[in-house]
Order: sequence, then C-alpha cells, then structure tokens
Amino acid sequence: MQRNHNRPKICTIEKVIDETPTVRTLVFSDDVMSSVLPGQFAMVWIPGINELPMSVMISLESGKAAFTVRRHGPASTGLYNVKVGQQIGVRGPYGNSFDLKQGKLLLVGGGTGLVPMMRLLTFLKSGDDVTVLIGAKSKDEVFFEGLANSLLEKNPHKVIVCTDDGTYGEQGFVTEMVKKLVNEIHFDAVYTCGPEIMMYKTVQLAHSKGLFVQASLERMMKCGVGICGSCCVGEDLVCSDGTVFDGTHLLDNKEFGHFHRNKAGMLENY
Repeated sequence: MQRNHNRPKICTIEKVIDETPTVRTLVFSDDVMSSVLPGQFAMVWIPGINELPMSVMISLESGKAAFTVRRHGPASTGLYNVKVGQQIGVRGPYGNSFDLKQGKLLLVGGGTGLVPMMRLLTFLKSGDDVTVLIGAKSKDEVFFEGLANSLLEKNPHKVIVCTDDGTYGEQGFVTEMVKKLVNEIHFDAVYTCGPEIMMYKTVQLAHSKGLFVQASLERMMKCGVGICGSCCVGEDLVCSDGTVFDGTHLLDNKEFGHFHRNKAGMLENY
C-alpha cells in the first residue's frame, strides 16, 4: 500500500545522540524519510505536546533518518526529551529542494540549520570543491564538524568553524567569513540555512558578487501544507513555495531578513 504522506507514521526512537548541551539527534527507521531531498522537511508530532516542522537529518545507517533538535520552546523541548523506545508521529516529506550545481561550492550553516547542509553534502559529486562554514555562539555549541569532514573525505574541501566569542575556530560571526571568502573566490553556488539574519547577509554578499545563491528558510509552521498561512514571508509560503528560495527572489521580498511573525501571526522586527 502506498504511504499517505499527510498521515503521520508512528516511528520509534532507536538512538539519541547528544551533540551539545542543548542539541540532540534522534534516530529512527523510515525508508521514506531516509531518502528525502536536501531542503525538504517533515511535520513531527510529539504526543500530548504539539507538532512542529523539522528538517530531516541524515543517518549513516541504511533505512534510517533523524531529527536534530535544539531545546527551546515547549514543542522542541518535548522532542528533545523523547527517549529511546518512545514514539513520535512523522508526516511528509514536504517542500522543495536545493538546485544542485557543480564546481566550487560554499555551504553556510548556523545552529540546526546545518541539518539540510549535511544532507546536501551527500548529494554532491566527488569532484566538487566544497567549503563548509559552521557558525556557533561558542565552542560548546559546535556540532557536525567531524561529520562534514567525513562526508567530504573524497572531495577537495575545507570545513571552517566560526564562533561568536572566539572560543573555537575563527572568531566572529560566520557572515564575516562569508564576506572574506566571496571576495577572494568565485563560487559556482552558495547554499545557506540557519538564523534568518545570517541567511539574509549571506544572500546579500553572494548576490553582490553575482553568485548563484539559495537559502532554506525556517519559519513558524502549523500545518505544513499551505493552509494556515503562518509561515508566510510576504506573499510566499515557506512550506509550499519553499523551503528553498533563490537569492534574487528573496532580496525582492520586503519581509526576508527584516520581519518575522509571532504565534498570533503579527509582524515583528528581527
């Protein structure tokens, strides 16, 4: 029987990996979610708490997928606290994906925005020259550095970590490194996901150099299927028109990088 992707599949958590003091990866078996495209997401139901959108993390084990979650609000904390043997509901996948280019590629990820970047790495060609930038507040919040190097072991590559406080890697915001690199190197494509201010500056910098750039947006989603409208950015719905958008289109959107919507749907400044 063909699976109805709008109906949650009940999945059992098989492994929990502590990435940082506030971030965990939860691994489960699911043939559909294990093969989603980079940029696609799932709606995840935490029984008795809520449902929330999550990018689908890769697993190095066949037929398995994962969610990497930062403990923050009630829903994300509820997912963070799910233990091995407990169950969640997963529906999807939803959304579009990154357009794959070849050549010199720059991937910029901040926080759990690294999740679609890691999946994107598994779709690249062996000849691609890849630079991955990882942004974090401090050394304690750095994760996926080793995984990125492992996934790119057959590619010419660099993995550069930037921490706001300089406790690890390069000191400063990751966008400062983006500026340095796009001024020195002509990239065939730039991909980014993470905090919207970070993505906005990355898109601006890449676009100013005439580079192809795409961003995977993170917005509040209540339905995931284009009904509730809570994830709108201007006239775009992130869940159904994205999550991946071209940089040129985003810079024409007056909300991107400037406003977000709260739970009541009201615009608020970043």
